[in-house]
Amino acid sequence: MNDMIGIGRRQAGADGKPDKRSLAELLSPRDILLDVETAGKMELLEVIAQHMEWVHGLKRDLVLRSLLHREQIGSTALGQGVAMPHARIDTLERIQIAYLRLKTGIAFEAPDDKPVTDAFVILVPKAASEAHLRILGDATQMFSDAKFRDQLRACTHPADVKQLFDTRGRLLR
Repeated sequence: MNDMIGIGRRQAGADGKPDKRSLAELLSPRDILLDVETAGKMELLEVIAQHMEWVHGLKRDLVLRSLLHREQIGSTALGQGVAMPHARIDTLERIQIAYLRLKTGIAFEAPDDKPVTDAFVILVPKAASEAHLRILGDATQMFSDAKFRDQLRACTHPADVKQLFDTRGRLLR
């Protein structure tokens, strides 16, 4: 999880224009869900799809299919209790991200076989290749830090989580 590759700093949205919003700017408190109860990976992906439908108006089935397709390629679990489910959604106009902390860990085919308790979700438009890589890189860098993971798991409210991402995001620049 600590191995980082060079990732470009220019992002593009569905319209192809550069988008320089940081991961912290993209994360909204309404997309921070704490103490989520799920029985497993499939149920977690269903919760994510349902959330994206309720909050962002995305089609639940499309989100779920896209996340499942990505998981079939290989697990998005990074280890240390962290997974980053991500997918490309052709009809999406801008990047959507969410953070879910699970009440209890679930099996997620992690490389270290540890149960996943933290899920950082990234949905990107078809044209957001560089943006996708940048957000994945920034999130991987954050979650590879044990201190950040401990601080994140100690947060009790979405506003606390948002503030931690904001603070940590400034350090990445």
